[in-house]
Amino acid sequence: MIPIFLFLAVILASTAIAHAGRHLKFGFWGYFFASILLTPLIGLLLLIAGLPVDKPDNDSTDQDANS
Repeated sequence: MIPIFLFLAVILASTAIAHAGRHLKFGFWGYFFASILLTPLIGLLLLIAGLPVDKPDNDSTDQDANS
């Protein structure tokens, strides 16, 4: 009985990770299958690693330095 709940928990967690990554590089199915094959924890790490990085705008810092 417990393996059924474990299986459902993995599917649910993988679906949640895939839903969060649906607009990112690998898309829904990429994150879903990565979470299924590599465990949801690794899928979550892949999702975090795939998030875009907001770089600070260097123009505003240059203006402050020149003033």
